[in-house]
Amino acid sequence: MTAGGAPVAQSTYVLRQPLDLSATLGPLRRGAGDPAVRREGTGPWAAWWWATRTGRGTALVRLRHLPPGVHGGGSHGVVRASAWGEGAGCALEGVEELLGEDQDASAFVPRPEHAVLVSAWRRHRGVRVPRTRAVFEALAGAAIEQVVTGVEAHRAWRDLLRRFGEPAPGGAHDAGPGGPSAPGGPAEGMRVPPSARDWAAIPSWEWLRAGVEERRRRVVLHAARCAPALERTVHLPPERVEPALRTLPGVGVWTAAEVRHRAHGDPDAFSFADYHVAKNVSYALTGEVLDDAGCAEVIECYRGHRYRVQRLLELDGIARPRRAARMSLPRHVPVATGMRS
Repeated sequence: MTAGGAPVAQSTYVLRQPLDLSATLGPLRRGAGDPAVRREGTGPWAAWWWATRTGRGTALVRLRHLPPGVHGGGSHGVVRASAWGEGAGCALEGVEELLGEDQDASAFVPRPEHAVLVSAWRRHRGVRVPRTRAVFEALAGAAIEQVVTGVEAHRAWRDLLRRFGEPAPGGAHDAGPGGPSAPGGPAEGMRVPPSARDWAAIPSWEWLRAGVEERRRRVVLHAARCAPALERTVHLPPERVEPALRTLPGVGVWTAAEVRHRAHGDPDAFSFADYHVAKNVSYALTGEVLDDAGCAEVIECYRGHRYRVQRLLELDGIARPRRAARMSLPRHVPVATGMRS
């Protein structure tokens, strides 16, 4: 037990390039009520909490971007990282990758004819693509998001983690009453996503209770059986990751992309086969609403950074005009799954 809730490990990272911490880590949060990812505060200096599972045990990580001049930081400031739990040291070893400090975006130059993208890149130069290295964790979340709306998927994720995840480290049980996840702490109620074994042990009726039908449940179960092999994909060359992920039943181009731009930090992992993304991106860049094939032609000039294009346009809130009410996709009915597997 740490004294007075003090973290097990701490580090300070001097940033070499601009960072927008909230825009970078935002995609890791599956809805505002995600029990595993939480933002503390508002504005550019908000802190982020992340409960995860490492090869050495569970960890609760707090990241805060401090402005230039604090802790001897340079012109881009520093990130102060603190961690609790058996996996604290392992989690902090990956912080620079999590922040995208190892990424080189110098080859990404928006074309003048894509004025919207030029403007978005100018406003969001601090956005990186995070690399969590938590592959099974990302795949379980992506599988639950297949086919259904974001609201439904986030509700299911939240429900399953609250009932079957582990309490985040840093609580009264391991850090004392002053720990961050103890009652009244900033990380109170946070949960570490279930282990592969624990996902596999959840009864089928509990999945249905959370709104997850058998088809999506099977994807998570297949992944759970292959969890060690999935974690090893972080060591593969980028071009080999998608084929490796797609050997799993139920994992298609969309699910693989969702995993790659979270766990692998792949700036090229564009969300093809999404109901909205290709249409929104093509409209933003050309003024026309195109399908996946048409959008792929438009963004081919950005190969290597196609997810970066997607994320920048998302941050600017650019989307095609809607001519009808928002679509409510079916639950519990395995239709059109080839589109979003």
